[in-house]
Amino acid sequence: MAFRDTRSKIIIKTPEQIEGIFRSSQLAAKTLKAVEPFVKPGVTTEFLNKICADFMRDHGAKAATLGYHGYPKESCISVNDVICHGIPGPYELRDGDIVNIDVTTILDGYFGDTSKMFEVGQTTEHAKRLIAVTKECLNIGIQQVFSGNQVGNIGFHINQHAVKNGYSTVYEFCGHGVGIRFHEEPEISHIADKNTGPVLAPGMIFTIEPMINAGKARAKVDKKDGWTARTIDGKLSAQFEHTICVTKGKPYVLTDIDNEFEVPAEIF
Repeated sequence: MAFRDTRSKIIIKTPEQIEGIFRSSQLAAKTLKAVEPFVKPGVTTEFLNKICADFMRDHGAKAATLGYHGYPKESCISVNDVICHGIPGPYELRDGDIVNIDVTTILDGYFGDTSKMFEVGQTTEHAKRLIAVTKECLNIGIQQVFSGNQVGNIGFHINQHAVKNGYSTVYEFCGHGVGIRFHEEPEISHIADKNTGPVLAPGMIFTIEPMINAGKARAKVDKKDGWTARTIDGKLSAQFEHTICVTKGKPYVLTDIDNEFEVPAEIF
């Protein structure tokens, strides 16, 4: 997949901006932690959205999704075959469902974006494996975040891992620059040619958010609401997302609150 040279449009964040984006990113991750105990059979996705909305508001932030191009809720909640942009509503979670909850906070003008998968009750081994491989895909993508590398290598290695495990990578949605605005350059495709795209440099901040399908890679958007993207074959989809800052050394995963990733000693 060809990339446009967007380096001139990429915002290199200052230390002050990185600190602000870090605080917002941490709050986004804490929002997912706060909603986790409520992800269980019988709970509606609308109720989960309320938990997220209240938590963000109570901590001085607001949701970037609410009103964004007309989107009506404070979170995206995508169940089973919904790839992304699932609108919270009356659907009651059922035993065996898998759920992605995606939140983006605006705190003191800075944006933090993250999502993760949740299992409802007893899920199948098939679902568990899809979730595990999808998280592996995210971590493999994060390993490619270092100064001097090219953006395309993130998607190249993500897709390679997904295909090796018998899955497909959604190509119709992508990660993106974030921090000062909700969506910035560069575009982070999760399926790309090797050694293509802009060169990574310290101070760049973007999301990696692979969407991995159990079946075919394509998506179909519901005509009724104009948002909900589903797999075209009704098979399961999973997604994980982190907001990451490029540094002089290891990637700085701003939405990590579980100490899964080492904090770099210096950024610039």
